[in-house]
Amino acid sequence: MKPATAPTALRVQALLGPDFTVYEFDRPTRTAQEAADALGCAVAAIAKSVIFNAPDSDRSVLVVTSGSNRVDEAKVEAVIGERLVRADAAFVRERTGYAIGGVSPVGHAVPGIVLIDQDLMDLPEFWAAAGTPTSIFRLTPDDLVRLTGGQVAEVKL
Repeated sequence: MKPATAPTALRVQALLGPDFTVYEFDRPTRTAQEAADALGCAVAAIAKSVIFNAPDSDRSVLVVTSGSNRVDEAKVEAVIGERLVRADAAFVRERTGYAIGGVSPVGHAVPGIVLIDQDLMDLPEFWAAAGTPTSIFRLTPDDLVRLTGGQVAEVKL
C-alpha cells in the first residue's frame, strides 16, 4: 500500500482533502473480497458502491453497502419511490466518472440519489474505492454521510 499516484485517485484525494489519504495497491481491489484481502480486513469493512439507473427520473442511484451484503433492489425502490434497473458500464462511467470496480462514493460527474447501508453505521471505520480499481481510502460512518449527503437506509437482502 502506497500513497496514490494515478490521476483519478489524485482527483479523489483532492476532493477528500487533507483529513483523508488515498492509497494504491500493486494488485486489483475491484471487488470487496479483493480489497479485504489486500488490506487484511473483513469483507464487511469494505464499502462497495453499487450504481443503479432510475430511468423514470433519469437519475443514478448510488447504494453504498457493506462488502458482505447484497443490495435488495425492492427495498431501494421503496425508499426512493421509483423503479430501478441495473446500470451498465457506460451508464456508470457517464454518471460517476469512474469505471466499475473503482467507483468512489464521492465526486460523481452527475450527482444522483445516494443511499447508505444501515450496516455500515455499526462499524467504527471502513474502506471505500477511490476512483480506480487499485485505490482506496479509509473513512467513518459519519464521514460517509457528510461527504455524500446520503440517506441511511435498510438496503440489504
